[in-house]
Amino acid sequence: MRRVAKLFVPLAAFVLTALSSAAAFAQGAAPAADNSKGLIGIGAALAIGLAALGGGLGQGRAAASALDGIARNPQASGKIFMPMIVGLALIESLVIYGLIIAIILTGKL
Repeated sequence: MRRVAKLFVPLAAFVLTALSSAAAFAQGAAPAADNSKGLIGIGAALAIGLAALGGGLGQGRAAASALDGIARNPQASGKIFMPMIVGLALIESLVIYGLIIAIILTGKL
């Protein structure tokens, strides 16, 4: 008898919840809301956020690798420094593209 009671109480709670949730979530037909402005805002925030995150990680790894190479071979600092600066500029240009996309999306709000 005790084993049946242990199984019945959770089962009854589950069935009661499952049957009452349909009535709780039932709604009448509402006019369609235009949620595109909120999604455009989220898209703009994601564009600049991911661009800044990726650019920061890329620049950090590039600078760390260049400094590691210079520390191992100080005579090669001239040959490492200029390609590092060009690489950092290219990484930063991708972040600026993300900023431009975010500005364009914000203009649509």
